[in-house]
Amino acid sequence: MNHRAMIQKSLDYIEDNLRTEISAVELAEMAHISLFHYYRLFQQATGLPVMQYILRRRLLHGVYAIKQGSSKIDAALLYGFDTYAGFYKAFCREFGSTPSEFLKSCRAKRPYRIDLTKEEHMTVTHKKAAQILKHWNMEGETITDIYYDGTGNKNDSACYVGEEFVLKYTANLGKLKNHIEVSKAIESIGLLSAVPVLTVDGHEYIQDGELYFYLTTRLDGQQMVSGSFYDGDAICNARFVGETIGQLHLALSKIEDHVSEADLLATVRDWALPGAKQALGLTDAFCKEYLDTFVALYPKLPRQIIHRDPNPGNIICDQDQWGFIDFELAERNVRIYDPCYGATAVLSESFGKDNDLWLEVYRDIICGYDSVVHLTDEERMAIPYVILANQFVCVAWFAEQEKFAELFETNKQMTRWLIVKFEELKDI
Repeated sequence: MNHRAMIQKSLDYIEDNLRTEISAVELAEMAHISLFHYYRLFQQATGLPVMQYILRRRLLHGVYAIKQGSSKIDAALLYGFDTYAGFYKAFCREFGSTPSEFLKSCRAKRPYRIDLTKEEHMTVTHKKAAQILKHWNMEGETITDIYYDGTGNKNDSACYVGEEFVLKYTANLGKLKNHIEVSKAIESIGLLSAVPVLTVDGHEYIQDGELYFYLTTRLDGQQMVSGSFYDGDAICNARFVGETIGQLHLALSKIEDHVSEADLLATVRDWALPGAKQALGLTDAFCKEYLDTFVALYPKLPRQIIHRDPNPGNIICDQDQWGFIDFELAERNVRIYDPCYGATAVLSESFGKDNDLWLEVYRDIICGYDSVVHLTDEERMAIPYVILANQFVCVAWFAEQEKFAELFETNKQMTRWLIVKFEELKDI
């Protein structure tokens, strides 16, 4: 058995037995290795010592039980604490906030099972982050977690350092190098970009165990928030998003950096559509008609380096400047993927509230993009198919990720709605 699979068995056992006593000795014996070796492998796989991992899981389940209506003392007793005061102190120490503050900030989500075989899962504690920051002589800075506006979900791959910096970490060196090279190229042509801050030894990133760490400055300005997209002038906001993605693409078209090649058609045909078909109950006739048209259009669509995740939250606005963050997923793909993704990102965070207005937002994002890059006739025809392609990918991927159960349901509903509105999506 490989080490990752062995630790996965431990994680499953822990999750099923959080209400009972669990010891590291017991887990090591189940894995048939020494306690010392087990501690090392567990921390390599999860980023936490085994007993701290168990404590965090109990605290997360406990605070979720309180959210669901359990009394504080019942939740504490259920997950191994003798008193609520003990639960309270452990929670504050582990998460840097009181249980009440955690609940008010909408961070108390239903704990999902960690699956090391399907996702990159590494936990970096504030203590560990402080040790890493010694490479920048910043170990004394305040470290705080990052939570996404609107959802309350914690960012599992970054934390704030003081008021001016962000420490990011990943186990995927390829994604890290992607971000570094593309962000540097974007900065070189005058756009805001989160380029790495060099370590005291002059390095762009450092490796510690299985993780790679890099530090960036926090860009001046504000991130756009999809959830509040309609608070002001929705149409003006939509045109801005479209034009901004268009300007980004003009800049990216001048970059010759090596990035991975993506085949959206193959991804949809071979994996996403079959998965979405089962989840959504799509008919054979619809799938055939969709694929026949997409197959005919796809070879004619212009390709270039794209951002791949241009949701409004990744756009930074600062007076007369703007820019993008997070280029980890940058790839060479059909260029209309980005404006289509931006449009569905807005819909995903507002679905059920302003669906009819979203159709105008969608058209204006495309109109803004077209005013900068000038769409071809084939691109105009393909946009509704790329919109659905993105949704098929989302549905198929979320279906395999328990942690995103809510997004899976939202994206299923969104995709069904977009299929009903498919003919209207062609009116751009």
